[in-house]
Amino acid sequence: MAEEKKEVQAQEQQTTKMPTREEIEAVLDEIRPALRFDGGDVELVDVQDDGTVLVRLVGACSGCGMSVLTLKAGIERVLKQKFPQIKEVKDVNMDMPMTFGF
Repeated sequence: MAEEKKEVQAQEQQTTKMPTREEIEAVLDEIRPALRFDGGDVELVDVQDDGTVLVRLVGACSGCGMSVLTLKAGIERVLKQKFPQIKEVKDVNMDMPMTFGF
């Protein structure tokens, strides 16, 4: 009985353990060709223990009107499919105020 409990706990830790930076980078490498085709790219900034992955959209993706769609329906969807323990992917640039030169 104790052995079964340890086995279940080990399985739970594997499913809740956040992926490594290298594992996330490998998946981002699969996405990058599509972003680069349009003149953009994505950089991995941080992987947080709470399930949040911070990225930075760069190049043409930075400030693009479709960047939220790219982030959520593209990058986040693919990462969550591969790693269910990821709760959210955020672009660190989204927190920066937009001044539009004024």
